[in-house]
Amino acid sequence: MHYSAIEKKATQTPANLADYEQSYRDFQWQSGKKELAYFSDGTLNIAHNVLDKHLGTETENKPAMIWTDGLVEQRFTFGDLIKTTNRFANVLKDLGVLKGDRVFMFLPRIPDLYSSFLGTLKIGAIAGNMFAAFGYEALKDRLQDSGAKVLITNKELFERVKEIKETLPELEHVLLVDDDLPELMNKASDQLEVAHMAESDPAYMLYTSGTTGKPKGVVHSHGDLVQQHLTTQWVLDLKKEDIYWCTADPGWVTGVVYGIIGPWSNGITQVVYNGRFDPDLWYGTIEKHHLTVWYTAPTAIRMLMTDEAFLKKHDLSSLRHIASVGEPLNPEAIVWAEKNLKLPIHDNYWQTETGSIVIANYPSMDIKPGSMGKPIPGIRAGIIDEKGIELPPGKEGDLALKPNFPSLMKTIWNNEEKFKGYFRDGWYITGDRASKDEYGYFWFVGRADDVIKTSGERVGPFEVESALLTHPAVAEAGVIGKPDPLRGEIIKAFIKLKNGNQPTEELKKEIQQYMKKELAGHAYPREIEFVEKLPKTRSGKIMRRVLKMKELGQDVGDISTMEEY
Repeated sequence: MHYSAIEKKATQTPANLADYEQSYRDFQWQSGKKELAYFSDGTLNIAHNVLDKHLGTETENKPAMIWTDGLVEQRFTFGDLIKTTNRFANVLKDLGVLKGDRVFMFLPRIPDLYSSFLGTLKIGAIAGNMFAAFGYEALKDRLQDSGAKVLITNKELFERVKEIKETLPELEHVLLVDDDLPELMNKASDQLEVAHMAESDPAYMLYTSGTTGKPKGVVHSHGDLVQQHLTTQWVLDLKKEDIYWCTADPGWVTGVVYGIIGPWSNGITQVVYNGRFDPDLWYGTIEKHHLTVWYTAPTAIRMLMTDEAFLKKHDLSSLRHIASVGEPLNPEAIVWAEKNLKLPIHDNYWQTETGSIVIANYPSMDIKPGSMGKPIPGIRAGIIDEKGIELPPGKEGDLALKPNFPSLMKTIWNNEEKFKGYFRDGWYITGDRASKDEYGYFWFVGRADDVIKTSGERVGPFEVESALLTHPAVAEAGVIGKPDPLRGEIIKAFIKLKNGNQPTEELKKEIQQYMKKELAGHAYPREIEFVEKLPKTRSGKIMRRVLKMKELGQDVGDISTMEEY
């Protein structure tokens, strides 16, 4: 494949390698705490750092949120949000909500979601966000397991809650943002003494779905803040004058960490867009607000790549930095962005469980298309075998992290056994397979249970998907291993075509021949199925397990975090 001038030769040592290695060796997390607002007793609170520390500074009257649904626009300063979150916190206190109680939000991406999340943190309660698209079972699983005491929602979404209310004995209060909550807020004081929290005290929890069983509640603490604050600077390159847009919903960890906590703790103005994907509206949002930094998902980039007509209508010259997360970024997307947006896309890697970015392509680094980058300072990453022994460069193994960084999850709610299962031989096991090259760049292969073994060879689905995307007819691709009596597994590709291409047998054969040339004889898809859409999480990650289980006629398990499919 040809990736233009931004691809770096394997023999080329990055110019900043020595500086990077020195910073990596010398860094201590303790030094990063100097930028945070701790209380005099050594405690802290995420919400205090996100909002209240800006009181009396030039940031207080600066726009924190420019909210839009594509038609209506509202602006809120940091000062506005401080008062609103204080009022909400006082409403909770009047209802008897105490430190450690769970308060869950079931709302679309509206201003009330942000103020209720941070107001909950201000009194030491544990906040939990849920996607507005959740159905009855997804809601019941989360509200039952968490024992939520309060739920914040609206009239429309409450219709779903009513169906399961009797199964939730611990849910004492349901507040509607378009009914009773505004009156309670108007009566509440806008003054509040924020709760002092230990670094290890839980702040928020997010439920993630696995291949089996119920969703698991990943718990994060107030001490996560130091890593979230610093990675916002290091990886997203945010500065005081930037106008920033994180496209992630706060029901997903990226929407919490880099759509609420990180940017506002750094005093950044950000755009919040509440609406579905629309290329014209997305490009128009960048142009109208003169956005400078954009954090989005590879799926969104690929969707923009399928129809470039809207791109020509808009001036995107204000952009200076683009980053992506959600699933590995295919090299072709980096090439497309450099050609059409005049900027490369800086991919990075992390998980709900890690709580913030752990491996990244920093703004100062040479990008190797397809690589997730290098570990941030303070993170020790390695490729290990099943015995916990670190493997040399070029060898595939389990991607693992030394579990001594601030933002790593503190537990799995009500499931300590599951939590302990993440750790092995002194490492946190991510569940991903990867390799590392001789210059310290990490390369994603696939989820441990996604890697395909065909004719004795191991093939990473991401590699095959990336190659498929270089074919001019392919818009999106998902790849699985399908059981085969002769080869063990064969590669099957599910392909969504670009507009104007017809799903014919001739095109299947053309794509197969193309893949034999691009990859290898054993790595081409022996079966191709054209589809209208692929199953994805709301973060844009292709759910290969759903493709595989449907192919095999099996129960797909919990799909509550999946887009409609």
